[in-house]
Amino acid sequence: MYQVFVGDKPIILTTKVEEEINFKNYLLDTVNIGKVIKELNTTSLKEIRLIHKNEDKLLKKFLKKLPNVIAGGGKVYNESNDILFIYRNDKWDLPKGKVEGNETIERTAIREVSEETGVAGLRITKPLETTYHIFKRNGRHKIKITYWFEMKTNFNGNLYAQEEEGITKVAWLNKNQAKQALGNSYANIKLLV
Repeated sequence: MYQVFVGDKPIILTTKVEEEINFKNYLLDTVNIGKVIKELNTTSLKEIRLIHKNEDKLLKKFLKKLPNVIAGGGKVYNESNDILFIYRNDKWDLPKGKVEGNETIERTAIREVSEETGVAGLRITKPLETTYHIFKRNGRHKIKITYWFEMKTNFNGNLYAQEEEGITKVAWLNKNQAKQALGNSYANIKLLV
């Protein structure tokens, strides 16, 4: 099973057909993805489930429905075990960004975290879940596939918000502050934190 978010509502990719209660089932092979996105955005449906008999092909078939944007990002911890957050578009988020050229996804994640926050000395400690969400740019829907990494740093210098990327704040948040920030965040970020 996979979750692809449209705003905070998921499209569930699954092999199981269940009775529809607050959601709708569609066959993955024949679904009109534009219609699904519109339904999630304009109705009270909690989710939409796209069904396919072969679990191994669920994600691959879905990702062919829209252009893909590949990104890397970090859930960064400092020496106090605080998590690095950014504030963009009136929501708390984790730093991430698109792959440039032929750089590796790990390199992308480290570069983007550093560019968006000013934090240096980042080292990846382990890969985290990959998240999927649909966004609209220039009138076209796309799927952002974000590969996340847990990172650590001993950095204790000034944080720098990359304003040209729409970031207005960067902050190290402790456990309680992070919990509060997640009240104004994205569904896929809540899964990671």
